[in-house]
Amino acid sequence: MSIRFAGRARTMAVATGLLAVGALVTPTATAAEIDAPKATSAQLKAVDGAVLKSDVAGTAWYTDAKSGKVVVTVDSTVSKAEIAKIKQTVKTDSALEINRTPGTFSKLIAGGEAITTGGARCSLGFNVQSSSGTKYAITAGHCTNIGSSWSIGTRAGTSFPGNDYGIIQHSNPGAAEGSVYLYNGSYQDITTAGNAYVGQSVQRSGSTTGVHGGSVTGLNATVNYGADGVVYGMIQTNVCAEPGDSGGSLFAGSTALGITSGGSGNCSSGGTTFFQPITEALNAYGVNVF
Repeated sequence: MSIRFAGRARTMAVATGLLAVGALVTPTATAAEIDAPKATSAQLKAVDGAVLKSDVAGTAWYTDAKSGKVVVTVDSTVSKAEIAKIKQTVKTDSALEINRTPGTFSKLIAGGEAITTGGARCSLGFNVQSSSGTKYAITAGHCTNIGSSWSIGTRAGTSFPGNDYGIIQHSNPGAAEGSVYLYNGSYQDITTAGNAYVGQSVQRSGSTTGVHGGSVTGLNATVNYGADGVVYGMIQTNVCAEPGDSGGSLFAGSTALGITSGGSGNCSSGGTTFFQPITEALNAYGVNVF
């Protein structure tokens, strides 16, 4: 049984990959605009809040302090009228950049194998352990929201929306390895957890599409999944993903970085995918990678 989350036709999809395209806004800049000072932190915070207030599903955004703009990515379901609504709510174009991407933002999940509950399938992010040595698996919260009994164990916590992380206690702790499968017969050992940075080269592993790479394009992104809710503090990337990859691991070498949440596009045409930072999940549950 295949399950796709879609609060309405426009919900954000982290299954098909987003292919970033050119900005919709900004006609030719005037000399005054070129010389205008960058927005202050307070102004950018106000713009961020205004985008959230506009409440347009199919949007994701983050603050780029370097350019002095709030960068908004809109999927194919967002109309010109809704873009106008965002601009009207923000009330200034100087601190706003809007980019269109094909596909629809949504959370990634599908029917099948990997870690399963009932007829739903997700991907395991990272195996972790508590200070007492109890073994758990970290995955996406929109996955652990679905059921308490999983193929690898029992749900011990879940957080979605707002965040997108959940934790499952292993029923067979001896099978929990501190590595990520690379879908070529080999594994990447994970020895530490860290915070992503813009421009960082990363890889994602998931049970539907295997391993794909790309780079981090934004941090602290807010993603509006429509009726399914809003998540905050996400890592934005140009890595593709598809349904069933949800909950899978984002990493750079031996460093764990994030958990697959959602996005749009696919691994044939490319995509934009958002990840829950792993450090927040580890701190929430008092566990560590091993």
